[in-house]
Amino acid sequence: MFSISDRVTVIDGGFSTQLMLNVGVQIDGDPLWSARFNSVQPDAVVKSHLDFLENGAEIILTNTYQASVEGYTKHLNINREESIDLIKKTVKLAHNARDNFMQINSNTELPLIFASIGPYGAHLHDGSEYTGSYADTVSVETIKNWHKVRINACIEAGVDGLAIETIPCQMEAEAVVDMILDEHPDMKFWVSFQCKDGNSLAHGEKFADAVDSIFTRVAARNKKNLVAVGINCINSEFVSQLLRSIKVEVPLVVYPNSGETYNVETGWQGKNSYTPLEDFVHEWIELGARFIGGCCRIDASDIKKIKEKVQELKK
Repeated sequence: MFSISDRVTVIDGGFSTQLMLNVGVQIDGDPLWSARFNSVQPDAVVKSHLDFLENGAEIILTNTYQASVEGYTKHLNINREESIDLIKKTVKLAHNARDNFMQINSNTELPLIFASIGPYGAHLHDGSEYTGSYADTVSVETIKNWHKVRINACIEAGVDGLAIETIPCQMEAEAVVDMILDEHPDMKFWVSFQCKDGNSLAHGEKFADAVDSIFTRVAARNKKNLVAVGINCINSEFVSQLLRSIKVEVPLVVYPNSGETYNVETGWQGKNSYTPLEDFVHEWIELGARFIGGCCRIDASDIKKIKEKVQELKK
């Protein structure tokens, strides 16, 4: 699909994973997840972004995956306007990290900042982000309007693109893409799905069909702002099968998790039993991956290894 010589961009890893290293407390299980720290420990958020930049990330994602008006008003006891302002301030934290990085690395190409736009189900804190079950009961307009608030806030605060990520159902991806094309037709974005195996989205739709739908929607409007389509927060063992199933020629984005499983009582288990992500990089590039990074349980040291592998392949 794309040759090995084409540019490959390294993105960051699991933000909550790196943040936990900097705050020293458990984040998993919090209804706001890492988004709480935008308010209570913003310096740690900046430090976590900087960790990824210093270890080779060329794109960092804002800490807005689980940030929402509904979540902030309920769990931080602030109003709608304050919630939107906090989302904007969160984008500025990524800018602060990038500014700090560039002061020391002025000869480096400017890293990009993409807004992390997680799924509707994330704010429900009921596990539906891993199944997409809300697609059966929530209207397209509700999905669009919910995403619009955060997307508008991030764009107003200043981002280079949008990472529409961990989307478990085709309907939600289509709704968000249509909204972006209607209201922000020049804003760059990628769509990254959450899949349950090597063929299907978490909600059950075929991954290849979902990719085709997004590609077709953008192509029909003759737009150039779709950066990539792909997968994240998935066991790396499924990635190649999913990439091979794609029927259209489009740049791909891949940022899997570590392969570990999470248990409320015992925490994360099993990382040492899975192949490191950097061992898959060559294969994923040959299959069309142009943006590669990590998700849950992938920290800055893992991103450094991915960056080193990409640089090795360039030689």
